[in-house]
Amino acid sequence: MTSHSGEAAGGHDAGLEAAFWEFQGTEKSASPRTLINYREALAAYRNWRGERFSGWREASADDFRDYLFALMKLDLRRATIRLRFAALRSFYKFLVLRRGLAHSPVAAVLLPKPERGLPVVLTVAQIDELLSIPLHQPVDKKAPAWLPRRDAAILELFYSCGLRIAELLGLEVKDMDFIGETVRVVGKGAKQRIVPIGGPALAAIQCYRQEAAVTSGPLFLSKRRRRITQQAVDQLLKKHLKHSSIPFSISPHKLRHSFATHLLDAGADLRSVQALLGHASLSTTQIYTHVTKERLKSAYDHAHPRA
Repeated sequence: MTSHSGEAAGGHDAGLEAAFWEFQGTEKSASPRTLINYREALAAYRNWRGERFSGWREASADDFRDYLFALMKLDLRRATIRLRFAALRSFYKFLVLRRGLAHSPVAAVLLPKPERGLPVVLTVAQIDELLSIPLHQPVDKKAPAWLPRRDAAILELFYSCGLRIAELLGLEVKDMDFIGETVRVVGKGAKQRIVPIGGPALAAIQCYRQEAAVTSGPLFLSKRRRRITQQAVDQLLKKHLKHSSIPFSISPHKLRHSFATHLLDAGADLRSVQALLGHASLSTTQIYTHVTKERLKSAYDHAHPRA
């Protein structure tokens, strides 16, 4: 039933997709991760249809309802299903606006409601433990001597500024303002914001830059002195996690969640946290108030003699 994307889409449909990728990359300034997700979502639908795929313009709302039911039978997470349909909706919105399609067949499909899971947050003690690990581990003789300093600087910056992974990967040396103690961050939709940096993170970055002789270009380098990749960041997190007592996996986004929650725990106002995170909507930031309430309730239940 499956087929190669180029063969399934046909020349004309492949052209529609190519125009959509260009539109997303240039006009919408979509991140590389968004483009990958969109490509995978469109390819997944085409491959599911297989020989029945006659083109994007010919697809009906019933086709996409059938696809939704098929995905639900696979017991996929609701977030995964909604992500796939978000890509399809964006694609059809483009076809309606730019390619003369009368209407979007995906718009009429009702999706399952999103799950209301709360973000996983590290405690302050767990953060302190994680941040101390890179400089207290033996260094691989084949690796550059400055590598532990780089890892320490990356972890410190993630927690100090609550950056997204794509934001950290895109940082340049010129984005750092050591006198003003801030960093210029390019977020979603190419929107820029200035984020303050804490003293420990600034010191860690300065030590790394000095040892690695990083004077210009990308801020964080790979072993081969190229811009660090997301895969390398994932690997360094896994490596250092093994030497900790933290009982769950760590991702850059969990450090971002911890950053926001710890600020709110300490009394920061929601609007300030929204600005620091680069959230377009305050409702996105409000999830962290639920986390803080749950943490307070848990502390009360454990500590109060008549809870």
